[in-house]
Amino acid sequence: MARKVNSKTVVKTPDIRTVAALAKVSIATVSRTINGSPAVSERLTKRVWQAIEQLNYFPNSHARTLVSGRSRLFGIIVENITNPFFPELIQSFEEIAVAHGYEILVSSSNSDPAVLTSCVRRMLERKVEGVAVMTFGEEEPVLDQLAHRNVPMVLAEFRLDDPKTSTILLDYSTGIRAAVNHLVVLGHSKIAFLAGPHKLHSAITRENDFRTAMHEAGLGIEKTWIVECDHTLKGGVAGFKQLQALPERPTAIVCSNDMTAIGVLRAVYNGGLRVPQDLSVIGLDDIDFAEFTLPPLTTIRLDRTELARAAFEALRLQAEKDGKPTIQREFLVSTSLVLRGSTAPPPGKG
Repeated sequence: MARKVNSKTVVKTPDIRTVAALAKVSIATVSRTINGSPAVSERLTKRVWQAIEQLNYFPNSHARTLVSGRSRLFGIIVENITNPFFPELIQSFEEIAVAHGYEILVSSSNSDPAVLTSCVRRMLERKVEGVAVMTFGEEEPVLDQLAHRNVPMVLAEFRLDDPKTSTILLDYSTGIRAAVNHLVVLGHSKIAFLAGPHKLHSAITRENDFRTAMHEAGLGIEKTWIVECDHTLKGGVAGFKQLQALPERPTAIVCSNDMTAIGVLRAVYNGGLRVPQDLSVIGLDDIDFAEFTLPPLTTIRLDRTELARAAFEALRLQAEKDGKPTIQREFLVSTSLVLRGSTAPPPGKG
């Protein structure tokens, strides 16, 4: 049975007039305060925000956009939201944005160019002030669309000759070199690499950095021990099975991301082998799940907070440029090796 609402108990939703009355200021002062105008004194600003908090008043963000001409909204497009790396990145990006008075609009391309184009269209319709394209190699179809609308962008590992576009460079080489050296010190010389899909320039960069690290360590690279996978759990399982089918097998595997490495852990277990006693495994990303696998995964850490901070700062500098002739347009994010339980000396060298 439907419950009737007693009209006497209905509380009127507070509006800007209610706030002005409680704060004992004009409606214009409340409006200027909400829009961050420097014309309002610190004393009055504090009084207005106290009234807003007391009344639980929610300023109309659309109205603020019309008044200020700014949406204070940033977009972030990720490659695949089912990969734990990206929700962790989004969470960090949102925390930093909110702390600076911005909101975010999130989209996932699902590795589909058509979906990516649709994501960008929605963001343009919402008048975003900038877009962080964190797809690591699938952004080419939308670059012209964003650049044509004069929307600031920040791209991962991709440079564009446009003054409104910034680049985040990811130093995979330091972490991958540390991973290979760690395996060499343990006694490994037969080291395989499960690469990411070659349509991603980030995957190609990681594979090339692995080849360089192996060369620097004085180790040869067996052609059949470098297998292209797809950065998924199933891809890790398939890549491991392909290596197991070879007449000569590696004693250690470095993976292009943690999802691939976790897939390898599962396949090793199902195959009746043990990590790290029979095979050492190293991932890349250091997603939160990595320390909870059995055994805990040794991995190359790519700090999502550092990446999110670089992406936000790149967009903020563009949005708040205020006539500055030059701003920082390149940001470097480093990697490092995190040692856990999935690596050990090869069989017979314990």
